[in-house]
Amino acid sequence: MRAIGRNLGPGTAEIDATGALVLPGGIDAHAHIEQLSAAGIVNSDTFESATASAAYGGTTSAICLCRPTRRHGPEEGCCRLCGLGKKGALIDYAFHLIIADPTEVTIREHIPALIAQGHGSLKVFMTYDRLAVGDEKLLDILFAARASGALVCVHAENHGMITWMGKRLVEKGYVAPKYHTVGHPRGCEAEAFNRLITFAEFIDQPIMIFHVSTAEGVEVIRRARGRGLKVFAETCPQYLFMTAQDLDKPGLEGAKWMCSPPPRSEADQEAIWQGLALGDLQLVSSDHAPYAFNASGKLSAGPSATFKQIANGLPGIELRLPLLFDAMVSKGRLGLHKFVELTATAPAKIYNLAPRKGSIAIGGDADIVVWDPKRTVQLADGVTHDGAGYTPMSVGA
Repeated sequence: MRAIGRNLGPGTAEIDATGALVLPGGIDAHAHIEQLSAAGIVNSDTFESATASAAYGGTTSAICLCRPTRRHGPEEGCCRLCGLGKKGALIDYAFHLIIADPTEVTIREHIPALIAQGHGSLKVFMTYDRLAVGDEKLLDILFAARASGALVCVHAENHGMITWMGKRLVEKGYVAPKYHTVGHPRGCEAEAFNRLITFAEFIDQPIMIFHVSTAEGVEVIRRARGRGLKVFAETCPQYLFMTAQDLDKPGLEGAKWMCSPPPRSEADQEAIWQGLALGDLQLVSSDHAPYAFNASGKLSAGPSATFKQIANGLPGIELRLPLLFDAMVSKGRLGLHKFVELTATAPAKIYNLAPRKGSIAIGGDADIVVWDPKRTVQLADGVTHDGAGYTPMSVGA
């Protein structure tokens, strides 16, 4: 950004934004792009399709997840994904480094080396069979991050509760997508939040809690921040605009709405909105994780798949900002300034992208989005530009 002011003289190219809102480009701080899932399924986006979709929706920067595989450790996995990004990305991007196998070599060598290269955040899971780290290893990761100055982002749900409940539902024949929500007992979120926060306080390490979905989870975070702990948190559009009822569809249709944690209730939506208003939750990311509704994605386990065999995740990188703009600006909930804070300014500051990102300022990147507040769009399958082929968030339009 070279200059801001009046009467600056003609530019090389000019855009007439009369009657529009000129805002900072959105930062989506949690997206899965061209990533192999724990179940061995590649999501339906390339860097080109995902970042094109992001740009159509007003997002100009994304932080995506870099997951090592058994063939590629953390460093090799990151280099591989960087190469894919350089070939196809249409917007700026960075990575959260997933630590799924915290060996002594990873803790002592890989993490410090990657952070020294400029990667500022790690991602760990407290659930999923192939990704979950136990309590002791979680402490190791928090301690390694503290020594290297990285932020630790966490998918925090109680793995034992999810596994226990899922087995019993399948044994009883409750296998439809709608039982995915039942299989993630709401208490497993608050329990994991409490345990994670206890560990982080013990180590004195900042944490970011991903995709908060319940009122109880918001309350745990509120209490922790009230005590001055270094706890940040995000939520996602699916927890503001969807409920568990959206998974209750004929056959496997409800699989399109499956994500983890699952959408909850309208009461939880209200609690999350209040958490955003009060600053308990600092940002809204998409957790974009698209899987096509066919054998390459959601239906990879066949037409008789149980909810435990269906890939979790839904597309959202394009509709995150339009949905929030509609609710916050057009309909007046929280307002324009809070919209910019939650979607651009706060993620830039938390993830050390400021002052280049997150605001319109001299010396920063010219990531600018022009919003027409009078434009209306009917959300439906085929409207977005990602690779999923469907748009579950149309329920929130």
